Amino acid sequence: MEKSGINYSSAEEALKLIQSHQRVFIHGSAATPSFLVEKLAEQASRLKNVELVCISVLGDFPPANPEYASSFFINSLFVSQPIREAVRQGLADYVPVFLSEIPDLFRNNILELDAAIVQVSMPDSHGYCSLGVSVDIARAAVNNAKHVIAQVNPNMPRTHGDGMIHVSAFNAMVEVNEPLHEIAYTKKISEADKTIGKLIAGLIDDRSTIQMGIGSIPDAVLSFLGNHKDLGVHTEMFSDGILPLIENGVITNKYKKKHPGRSVTGFCLGSKKLYDFVNDNPAFAFLDIDYVNEISVIRKNPKMHAINSCIEIDLTGQVCSDSIGTFQYSGVGGQMDFMRGAALSDGGKAIIGLPSRTKQGGSRIVNFLKEGAGVVCTRAHVHYVVTEYGIVNLFGKNLQQRAKALISIAHPDDREMLEEQAKKRWLNFN
Repeated sequence: MEKSGINYSSAEEALKLIQSHQRVFIHGSAATPSFLVEKLAEQASRLKNVELVCISVLGDFPPANPEYASSFFINSLFVSQPIREAVRQGLADYVPVFLSEIPDLFRNNILELDAAIVQVSMPDSHGYCSLGVSVDIARAAVNNAKHVIAQVNPNMPRTHGDGMIHVSAFNAMVEVNEPLHEIAYTKKISEADKTIGKLIAGLIDDRSTIQMGIGSIPDAVLSFLGNHKDLGVHTEMFSDGILPLIENGVITNKYKKKHPGRSVTGFCLGSKKLYDFVNDNPAFAFLDIDYVNEISVIRKNPKMHAINSCIEIDLTGQVCSDSIGTFQYSGVGGQMDFMRGAALSDGGKAIIGLPSRTKQGGSRIVNFLKEGAGVVCTRAHVHYVVTEYGIVNLFGKNLQQRAKALISIAHPDDREMLEEQAKKRWLNFN
């Protein structure tokens, strides 16, 4: 079908480009092309051993279902809810990798891409579509895939930065009108998160540049920054929490050295209000993730503050952010890139925030990480740690000093237990 001089295909016709034993990139986060993913699953009977490469995906993801195991294998670069069970069952797997290095996997054919399925905005008058709310690793996938299939969606914003792609780069285009995926982080903020957010907000100086990780704690921090002045944004991702700060003049990006006047990101994920706000908004730069998350770039912004959360931390400062024991929950992502970049920044601060306890009542500050847990941030990278019971800075502290500091911000009912464990670990601990 031709529309405005552009040829659109049916999903069935476009997906014929994908054959058995190929590796296919699937666009992720809010840009997950759910319609084409579902249509691809419907073609499972003709396909064998198609490897799907993706970071976080949202919504229904039929190729992860056990009945399609002979047709699809998901090789995830960041595990998200739709595929966690498949990974647990061994029907999918996870590649530990820094988000900033994923483009190198595509460029250097370590993960050679036969095809890429991406979701883009409608073409403009010059024939350019935008990767919209998710440029991150998708730009590199489009640049390096042998075939590119575009799900063209009028609901996808046109964002400024590295996401512009001319229609001539697409081997097939399928027009689909479906809402983008939305997530409301603010609905998940607990009282402990609010206390942690207030404490972290107190660590942030005026004229700082901030990075917010994914989750309720980073959003809680943003809710307490209303009285700050001239903050900047250089972050892997952001959500709705920054909108009131922009609207009220708190975020101005005035004092950044890299991209002053603009909020820099790889992707955004939140509500339709957020997606409408970034649409054709030159105050935002959606850039390649190998640039956004490059430590040498991050550190050039003075007073860079990285705000991230984790699953658990041991008494020496090792941080697990991606797994619960052997259960793969998420991925390495960009946490370490920003923790290191912030620590090297002039006046910067690397901050980990976590509730003192799990929802089940277990301590998140532990003597040893769970068996099989992944260390995302080494103890040499961890500086500030914040729970609802206070703030400690581990930088420059020896192992026993770290243990004492972390015990001091554990839940009061867990401190005696942790002290006893520490005494067995260090015989002269007191």
